[in-house]
Amino acid sequence: MFQPDLLKAKRILITGGGTGLGYAMGQRALELGAELVICGRREQVLADAAAKLRAETGGKVETHGCDLRNAAAVERMLDAIWTGGPLDALVNNAAGNFIARSEELSPRAIDAVLGIVLHGSAYCTTGCGRRWLKAARRGTVLSIVTTYAWTGSAYVVPSAMAKAGVLAMTRSLAVEWGPRGVRLNAIAPGPFPTPGAWERLVPKPELARAFETKNPLRRVGEHIELANLAAFLLSDFSGYINGEVVTIDGGEWLQGAGQFNFLDRLSDADWQALKPKGK
Repeated sequence: MFQPDLLKAKRILITGGGTGLGYAMGQRALELGAELVICGRREQVLADAAAKLRAETGGKVETHGCDLRNAAAVERMLDAIWTGGPLDALVNNAAGNFIARSEELSPRAIDAVLGIVLHGSAYCTTGCGRRWLKAARRGTVLSIVTTYAWTGSAYVVPSAMAKAGVLAMTRSLAVEWGPRGVRLNAIAPGPFPTPGAWERLVPKPELARAFETKNPLRRVGEHIELANLAAFLLSDFSGYINGEVVTIDGGEWLQGAGQFNFLDRLSDADWQALKPKGK
């Protein structure tokens, strides 16, 4: 399946593509012939990632600084991208998440996660969709959700709310836009460690070890495994898959719902230590 021209000439936007899983998916897409566009809030991170990706793959990488929480900024970004040619695919990857006892969440904290994950994905998806439909052009949207999008999970309630909304958007638009040539699917990853984010979500080494091995395969996912799945779902080989969410978690959710339910092991002192300083 993974022949060098699998994604040849496909122009793909990956939100949050400068780091972590977004970077891995972008790297794989370039290796398979795609033209890559990445966006994020930190322009220097994007520039560094683009330089590294070009050096690694020799591929074409375009960057756009954008705060996805701002609908007008998303529209400006898409207008700028389209000046270089229409996109063929969008990957809604950008996310924000943190662990917290829900009674301690501020409105600002809730809005921060919903703004990036739910609103940002909706702005990008509808923005690309409008352009594809107007031009009678085929398009593909792939969203990164999570297994707790349908089970829920304690201690990450804003993320669960946002990811559930993205999954509902995926399934709804797959039916609405499918007849007009636009496919939408999602991937629900289990534990795929990424620097920085992992330490925030699993703050104690003994919890990390438990989290990383509580699935039937007793290991975490490797980035290339998710990147290969994404490449397939973005390719024409998956052209009859529409409105689906593909789980890649080693069987974790089948063992027990709610990825972060294990955080009930944290003491009050642990929770206090995790609070941002000065707040």
